[in-house]
Amino acid sequence: MQGLSERQYAAHVGLSRGAIQDRIEVDVWAWGRGLESWLIEHIVIEGGPDRTQGWEALTRLLGRTWVSAGGVPMRIAKLAIDTGYEAPAVYAWARRHGFGQVVPVKGVEGFNRSSPVSGPTFVDATAGGQRLRRGARLWTVAGSVFKSETFRFLGLARPTDEETAAGTAHPAGTVHLPDWIESEWIKQLVGEQLVTVRTKRGFARLEWQKLRERNEALDCRVYARAAAWIAGLDRMPETTWGQLEERHGLSDEPVRRPPAPSRSAAPSPFGSIRLARPTGVGRPGNPFRR
Repeated sequence: MQGLSERQYAAHVGLSRGAIQDRIEVDVWAWGRGLESWLIEHIVIEGGPDRTQGWEALTRLLGRTWVSAGGVPMRIAKLAIDTGYEAPAVYAWARRHGFGQVVPVKGVEGFNRSSPVSGPTFVDATAGGQRLRRGARLWTVAGSVFKSETFRFLGLARPTDEETAAGTAHPAGTVHLPDWIESEWIKQLVGEQLVTVRTKRGFARLEWQKLRERNEALDCRVYARAAAWIAGLDRMPETTWGQLEERHGLSDEPVRRPPAPSRSAAPSPFGSIRLARPTGVGRPGNPFRR
């Protein structure tokens, strides 16, 4: 799931079948200027998508609020939900709550796409036991693009404590992780690597491959980023950001922000080459109250 606002919330719901039991994984991300982001909450709903209780818990999440540093309640603006497992149930739930807030998504591999997110396309859905032609909207996400971007952001240099005290902001794209996050979640976030593989015809291509079995945190990050894209974060003008900051009590004294890193070497407008090691995964204070 994913949602936004300056900072905007973007959440992603991953429907996963574990080795022992079913579960629903949820990460709530907040986004700011220059794609700076904060992990707000990680939620695991036991029971999975084949049980009514799981969908009821997701429904309650849609109406839940988090409080910004300025004391203003904020809700999830866009909730991206993976259709890779139990797609009919996902479409039915999304129809009940409206496609304005709930965004069914499907991941595809590869970098050679004109846009990291495309759609929506209309797909068939089921409601009340009846098949509805073009009853749901589906967005397609080039996961490789946002994975490359995430790893590049994780490697950004951060200002020292002295520089922060002097008014220097974190670089655009900085990923902020809270102190309470567990090591397993971090391992999942960096649980893939970008490698060069050869096709049957001998051509080289880049491909993201798993380093471990579980990587739900990375998947949630990718789809939350896609929800931010769908909500217009990448195309939002500075004037709109300023209005959102003022509305949510986040307007501070001007700070000196380092220039955004160059994207000229990226395999796509939003991608980048994988870092050898995701250094600099900092955990500064969270600007939102849990």
